[in-house]
Amino acid sequence: MAAELIEDDPELAHQHAISASRRAGRIPVTRETLAMTAYRTGDFALAIRELRTFRRLSGRDTHLAIMVDSERGLGRPEKAIETGLEVDPSTLETADRVHLAIAMSGARLDLGQTQQALFELEIPELDPKKGFSWSPELFGAYATVLEDLGREEEAQKWFAYADRAEAALEEHFGGMDEIEVIEITEYEDLHEDESSEDVDADASDDADAYLDAYVEAEAEGNDEAEVSAAGQDDKE
Repeated sequence: MAAELIEDDPELAHQHAISASRRAGRIPVTRETLAMTAYRTGDFALAIRELRTFRRLSGRDTHLAIMVDSERGLGRPEKAIETGLEVDPSTLETADRVHLAIAMSGARLDLGQTQQALFELEIPELDPKKGFSWSPELFGAYATVLEDLGREEEAQKWFAYADRAEAALEEHFGGMDEIEVIEITEYEDLHEDESSEDVDADASDDADAYLDAYVEAEAEGNDEAEVSAAGQDDKE
């Protein structure tokens, strides 16, 4: 539900993520989801805390750029740069490395280090002849820094590259968000027998047992039992 709602209703998505974290706090993707919804709602301190927990649980640096940007959101550009330098960029996936470069460039701008901000963006992926999902943002960031440096002509050229990349991506992916409608014909099962009633009864018993275990775990404050109950819920 958090993933379903994040674009249209970040606040409600965040509430779903909070609910999930209370039930399955030791599962990395749960903490990752809570961090991302916190970031989208402007709770940067929570986003940083949850992403550090996600890193500890998963061993991955996937969202380092979000951590850097969250530090900027808290008004701590020096800490943002320090956070970005914690990891060797060559160990990151390409998209993560590009987003980190953009975030680091922004932190440099916050400190008035405009030339260094430009250097942060001069990476191999800054290629106007190729377009990827992150290209419009990268080209636009580069153009913005050039503009701040007073290099207007170059800036306009890179803004044009950003617009062209975005248009090409929209053209390429434009038809891929169509919803496929599948018609399902309902029919009456003419072979219902007593065995199906037995299965339903067993399922009901299992559900009652699970609810009893979950309530007991909540009452005792047993975290491990709580996580186990949440996992059973997923199976149901």
